Amino acid sequence: MAKERGVSSLKAAGTYIGTIVGAGFASGQEVLQFFACFGYKGLMGILVVTVLFIILGYMVMELGYRIHAESHLDIVEASSGRILSAFSDILISFFLFGTLSAMFAGSGALMSQQFGLNPIAGGLIMAVLTVLTVLSGFNGTITSISIVVPFLIASAVGVGIMSLFTEPEHTGVMSFTPNIRLLRNWLWSAIIYTSYNTVTSFAILGPLGARARDMKAIRNGALLGGLGLGIGACSMFFALKHHFAKASSMEVPMLYVAGRISPAVQIIYGIVLLAEIYTTAVGNLYGFSARMAASGRPDSRLVTVLSALGAFFVSLLGFSNLVRYLYPLVGYAGIIILISLVTNRNKKS
Repeated sequence: MAKERGVSSLKAAGTYIGTIVGAGFASGQEVLQFFACFGYKGLMGILVVTVLFIILGYMVMELGYRIHAESHLDIVEASSGRILSAFSDILISFFLFGTLSAMFAGSGALMSQQFGLNPIAGGLIMAVLTVLTVLSGFNGTITSISIVVPFLIASAVGVGIMSLFTEPEHTGVMSFTPNIRLLRNWLWSAIIYTSYNTVTSFAILGPLGARARDMKAIRNGALLGGLGLGIGACSMFFALKHHFAKASSMEVPMLYVAGRISPAVQIIYGIVLLAEIYTTAVGNLYGFSARMAASGRPDSRLVTVLSALGAFFVSLLGFSNLVRYLYPLVGYAGIIILISLVTNRNKKS
């Protein structure tokens, strides 16, 4: 069934950014573990990531536009062979569920660090809000995602700039390296980072492309979305580098950086961060539920609720552990899916 094509460039860009950012990005954990740990070489990684986000985001939305995608299943079937598409489908579904767990864990860590709330209660509150939004349908989902994005980018840039002038730079521990060997150098780290973020975004970018106003909206949406992500990551990089000695030991490092500016800034950033965690959780839960519904499940609403409940229990493993171990593993496996996407798309051009 044909979709109503009314999504503008700005809404596409906002939804793209909102799908990528979340607990890992906005908290600073991803920038810390994938880029800042490599020193200034991490900036080159961010540049690579920005370019790849623009290119791959366009490819996924353009494919969704052509095939009227309903879920990530349509995208992988159109870009992979029978065996690979089955593998990709299982992999992405697992990614969506795992990232959803990380969002719930991140919200619990944030509410604990900022407001002194029990982290389990914080994760449960986020799970309930996410379920209620997803049950409202796709339009409600992308609206909730795109509306928060300008505040996140403005907050990240603002905190990044202000943090440089709050106190002298703490450079004593810039030899920090990832706790595992999955991230070998800045370039490989950038590739892995792009991989897992792009693959998990299939669930929203495919259906989003199907509803885009035209190809111009897709091109501009991918360009603005990729640039927005790059600018936000650069701002966080400088803020985290400036406060590296302390921030690197925090579950939510950017909240610590904001607190060094002033308590008011910390509260504001905490609220914006919660909103961004919410948008990514919404996108992941929608994508996972849509895929389950495509399998012919009798009650998609029940699937949505049970999926959120399962992700909540997994979130009890802890936020930084999920970012440190789950995300790189997701990225390694996702490279296969992205190679298939690029190769098959070029064959069809």
